[in-house]
Amino acid sequence: MYDAHHRRVHAYAVSRVGVQAAEEITSETFCVAWRRVRDLPDEPLPWLLGIARNLLRESYRARDRQDALARELRTWAAGAPPAGDVGEAVTERAGMLRALAALPDDDRELLALVAWHGLAPGEAAKVLRCSKASFYVRLHRARRRLERALTAESRAPDPGAPARAPSLVSAERKAVR
Repeated sequence: MYDAHHRRVHAYAVSRVGVQAAEEITSETFCVAWRRVRDLPDEPLPWLLGIARNLLRESYRARDRQDALARELRTWAAGAPPAGDVGEAVTERAGMLRALAALPDDDRELLALVAWHGLAPGEAAKVLRCSKASFYVRLHRARRRLERALTAESRAPDPGAPARAPSLVSAERKAVR
C-alpha cells in the first residue's frame, strides 16, 4: 500500500502545505492507515487522502491556536492589556468562572475539552468514550446550560456581579462582527 500510494499522498500534502510539512503529514497518514488497516477499503487512495485531509485540518487548527496564543502573549509582554477595558475583562472572567462553577462536572469537562484544551469534537468524543454524534448533543446541551448560567449570573443581586452577561464570544471575534 505504501509503495503504491506514497507518491500521490505526498503530492496531495505538498499541494496543501509545502514540502517540509508534507513529509510529516504523509508519514502520519500512513501511520494512521496502519493503525486502521482493518478499515482498509478496496480502493485505498481516496481513504488515504481523506486521512491526509483530516490531518491537515488538525494541523491548521493547531497552528491557528498557536498563532492566537502567540498574539495574546505578545500583547501581554508589551505591557498592553488585551482588547477592551481590563476591569471589564476581569469582571467578565469572574462571572464566567462563577457560571462554570454552577455547572455539573460533566458539562465543565465537555466545555473544557473543546474550549480550553482545543480538542476537535472527534478527539473529545474519544476522551469521553462516546460517539461523535452523542458528543455533539452533550456539547450543545452543556452550552445551553452555560448560557442560562451566564444569564443568571448577570442578573445576580450581588453588587460584585458583572453589569452585563459575560460572553462566550471573545473580544477579537466581537470586533470582526
